[in-house]
Amino acid sequence: MARAALPGRLTWRAATLTEARQETPSARTLVLDVPDWPGHLPGQHIDVRLTAPDGYSAQRSYSIASAWKDGGKVELTIQRLDDGEVSPYLTDVLEVGEQIELRGPVGGWFVWRETQQRPVLLLGGGSGVVPLMAMVRARGLARGMQPFRLIYSVRTPEDVLYRDELPRHVRDDPGFDLYVNYTRKAPEGSPNAPKRVNVATINTHGWPADFEPDCYVCGPTTFVETAADILVALGHDPKRIRTERFGGTS
Repeated sequence: MARAALPGRLTWRAATLTEARQETPSARTLVLDVPDWPGHLPGQHIDVRLTAPDGYSAQRSYSIASAWKDGGKVELTIQRLDDGEVSPYLTDVLEVGEQIELRGPVGGWFVWRETQQRPVLLLGGGSGVVPLMAMVRARGLARGMQPFRLIYSVRTPEDVLYRDELPRHVRDDPGFDLYVNYTRKAPEGSPNAPKRVNVATINTHGWPADFEPDCYVCGPTTFVETAADILVALGHDPKRIRTERFGGTS
C-alpha cells in the first residue's frame, strides 16, 4: 500500500500493474493504473519505490513512456540490469494485479509541449528512447504537424524498443521520420555497417541548424555528451539542446 507523504507530485501512490509487454529479451513495458494521477508531460519521469518485508526499500527513477490523455494509463519501459536492485523485479517478477509505489511526475526542463511549433530532433541511445517515445506518441495523439525526426541508436536489431509501433508512426503520422543506427550488428541486408552515431549520422538524418529545431538527447552519459557536442559543432543553438542522461544503476 502507498503511504501518503506530501500532497501533489510528492505523494507516493499505489500503482496496479494492468498489462505487461515484453519489448526485448531484457526490456519490459509496464502499464500501470494510478488512482488520482495528476497527468504528465512527455519527457517527465517518476520515482518507483520497492519495500521488502523486512522494511528495506530501494528507489529508482524511470522515464514515462506514455503520452498523457484523459483516462489514460501510465506506461514505463524498464531495461533490466542484472546487478540492479529494482529493475530485475520490475522486468521479471512483478505480475499483473500486483502493486508498486510511485510518485511524480518529476521534471520540467526535458519536456515537449504541443504548443511548441518548431521542428523537433530526437536523439536516443538505448533505453534513452523511452521519454522520446512519449513525445512521439503525444504528437501522434494531438495530430501535430510539427516536423519530427528521431535518430535511435541501439546495439543490435534485437535491442530495438517499440519495434512494431515506431514504423506505424512513420506510416500514420505525417512529418515523422525515423533512422535507426546500429552500433554492433546491423540487420541482414542493411547497406550500413554498424557504427556509433557520428557527425555524418546527425548531419544526414537530423535537421540542419538553420531550421532552428528543438533538440532532445537522452541516453548513457557518453552518448549524450557526444551527440550534444556534435549538434553544437554543426551550428545548433545550445539553448535549444536539452539533454537527459542516465547511469548504470537500476
